[in-house]
Amino acid sequence: MHMVSPDYDAIILGAGAAGMMCAMRAAQRGRRVLVVERNDAPGRKILISGGGRCNFTNIHTAPDRFLSSNPHFVKSALSRYTPRDFLALVEAHGIAWHEKTLGQLFCDGSARQIVDMLVEEVTRAGGEFAFGQEVEAVTHDGEAFTVRTQAGEVSAPALVIATGGPSIPKLGASGFAYDLARQFGLKVVEPRPALVPLTLAGDDLLFRELSGVSSEVVASAKKAKFREAALFTHRGLSGPAILQISSHWYPGESIAIDFFPDLPADWLIAAKREQPRRRFDDLLGEMLPARLAGVLAEKLELDGPLQELADKKLRAAQERLKRWPFTPNGSEGFAKAEVTVGGIATAELSSQTMEAKKRPGLYAIGEAVDVTGWLGGYNFQWAWASGHACGEAL
Repeated sequence: MHMVSPDYDAIILGAGAAGMMCAMRAAQRGRRVLVVERNDAPGRKILISGGGRCNFTNIHTAPDRFLSSNPHFVKSALSRYTPRDFLALVEAHGIAWHEKTLGQLFCDGSARQIVDMLVEEVTRAGGEFAFGQEVEAVTHDGEAFTVRTQAGEVSAPALVIATGGPSIPKLGASGFAYDLARQFGLKVVEPRPALVPLTLAGDDLLFRELSGVSSEVVASAKKAKFREAALFTHRGLSGPAILQISSHWYPGESIAIDFFPDLPADWLIAAKREQPRRRFDDLLGEMLPARLAGVLAEKLELDGPLQELADKKLRAAQERLKRWPFTPNGSEGFAKAEVTVGGIATAELSSQTMEAKKRPGLYAIGEAVDVTGWLGGYNFQWAWASGHACGEAL
């Protein structure tokens, strides 16, 4: 049997955050790598992230900030490539950065700087790119993987799936990674949109009239809780608190919102004692945006001075405002989702190298894998860490 000598040591599918980090590390280690990308330019999701400034990592990165069927899976890669490591790279390229709230690091300038940095690192180390290449087929002959695109075929003993998840399809995102994983016998955890606005219907329609109103709340679903701003939209709920909780929400379930996270338990009863003539809606309006206060008062059916309202009713109102239930009828879907929950099952992969246990030579990294970070730079840190771990192993 005649074997064609493989063209490369590794072919990486996808020139996003994880793929480019992997290519950089592998090329630095002397591997011949080719990055195949269907878009005509690299890093399209990087470019739009963080409002065009790229929230490239989070200094509070820790395993508990990630969702996965196996919460321990992320520990190895995250411990070996940290936010400090990535920051050192950013600073070596003279890219100015700043910390926003909650440990989020952003470029002062543009996300384009992060993309240029990665491309420069890959090419300087001898890695190659092939842009505008749609993968038509991937085969394995027992020794090498062969990737066919409209430009022809290339082969290598190692293949890395770094094509992300289906979120934001207008940027060329698709479920390709899952199809490929299944082709090679790997299980996939059912993907669903995450970090996504939720939609409201029925009893909650009244809240959609508040489009544009925002308030700091604590949003919760099951055991997960996030304190940040919630934003009412013409379709439902958004804002950081809602995007965070959406990753923990399943269709049919409700979420709860605490509109007054800082107030003591019996604050309404106390207000009644101190200002008996105060009107209930005025009291709410002093602490919340006026339109929101009006809708909540209307929903609670409490009108008039506090002294005329029974303590029992006020206690019920306190309870409701502390855990106001919303039952979303859906989300805005993959079109608006920043990331995907689910993906290639972590049980199929080595947490050290990201290599498929049943398929030596096949690797999966980044968003394609069943690992999802919180909002705020965590998903980028997973891309850097998983890409780096894979690049070290190639």
